[in-house]
Amino acid sequence: MSAAALRHAASRRLPGTLLLGGAVLGAIAVLAVIGPWITPYNPTAFAVRFRFVPPGAAHWFGTDEFGRDVLSRVLAGAHYSLVMGFGATALSLAVGVPLGLLAAFHRGLVEEAIMRPIDLLISLPPVLLGLLILAVTPPNLFKTVLAVGIVYVPILARLSRAVALGLLEEDFVTAARARGEGAVSILAREILPNAWPPIIVESGLRVTFAILLGSSLSFLGLGPQPPGSEWGLMIAESREFLDRAPWIGLAPGFSLCVLLIAVNLFGEGLREFLDPRLRGRAGG
Repeated sequence: MSAAALRHAASRRLPGTLLLGGAVLGAIAVLAVIGPWITPYNPTAFAVRFRFVPPGAAHWFGTDEFGRDVLSRVLAGAHYSLVMGFGATALSLAVGVPLGLLAAFHRGLVEEAIMRPIDLLISLPPVLLGLLILAVTPPNLFKTVLAVGIVYVPILARLSRAVALGLLEEDFVTAARARGEGAVSILAREILPNAWPPIIVESGLRVTFAILLGSSLSFLGLGPQPPGSEWGLMIAESREFLDRAPWIGLAPGFSLCVLLIAVNLFGEGLREFLDPRLRGRAGG
């Protein structure tokens, strides 16, 4: 999709999925920012006298095996999933897009040197690759973001290369070459402005997978460590109490589902907004 088509899209009506997903995602982001200041209880303070209190007026989401308020822990842990999803995707974009553009522009040895390791990484299952990256050092939030970001670099690199290969055949690139512009100028001024719409759409989908993969790694004990309140970690800690206190795992699990649905809706609405074929089919 060209930059001109993108300008035309700006005058179109925003899809309902984009608005709904953006509203829910915005609300979760606000809660993630203000969560530490609005939690009704200290999310890490033990209160053994109040273990396994079911949801009620005093504790809306109940308490866990240590008497900690589950609602407070869910609010305090919201930022973990957002940081993992958006931070890892930003890292994937920062590394994958330049690699893909360079591989498309410099054919031959440079392309082979970039794409063969990319093909090797993309052949590995995401969870296994994340485990391999995190297994060599003690886990924490930053390392989880780094691992998830590396996992999705190959996908964005391949997409960027595919989009750039098509754009390099366009007349405006030929004209830029005729003017004597160098590789950096052509990639930055001619290719990237026309390549970023599909890349941004794909990035929206990657955020969902990054959140899910980050939570999966935390579930396996390779993310933020106790007494942290990351949602995947909370679900893992609740497994042995599901028959006795199911609310301990249901609260973070439901919160994670809402976040994933919101990101999916936002990504789908963004794709519909930026893709003229989908807009025309929807009648917008």
